[in-house]
Amino acid sequence: MPSLPIPESTGLPPELDDALLDLVDPAGPADAFHVLPDPESVTDARHFTLARLSAWDACGLADDVGLVVSELVTNALRHSGGHVRGVRHWSVREDYADPLGSAPMTIQLRLLHRLPWLLCGIVDASAEAPRRKEPDYIAETGRGLHLVESFTTLWGWRGLPSGKVVWALFREP
Repeated sequence: MPSLPIPESTGLPPELDDALLDLVDPAGPADAFHVLPDPESVTDARHFTLARLSAWDACGLADDVGLVVSELVTNALRHSGGHVRGVRHWSVREDYADPLGSAPMTIQLRLLHRLPWLLCGIVDASAEAPRRKEPDYIAETGRGLHLVESFTTLWGWRGLPSGKVVWALFREP
């Protein structure tokens, strides 16, 4: 069965809609991490996230947010186009402009903490919607968005002028 694109997030509560605007605003309050076109960036993004959670005294979210960040960064690296030399199945187009307009880079992890909520976003320059596959229990890949859905309060994506943000919302316990 072919994978279908996830519909773009619309009709969100005003508070979440406003938080998404803050999340992607380059001058806004979100903490940002620049993801390099390298598989090791997944680990670096997770470490950045865990450090921010610790600083915000939100360690109760560490396992869930760390897993979701790993999945979303992996998806962005795999599906944002182009090819990285010497790395099979990882792709980042070198000619992408920064979707937030702040630097010549392709992917950013952005975190916004407003008690009791944490909003996480992965911004990339691809306008293509995320696609959820039917799980293949033998395959090594294809379960990422199912995990994202399972470990978040809500998730979705929104188009940007030069790309998109895939976002995930968490509530502190």
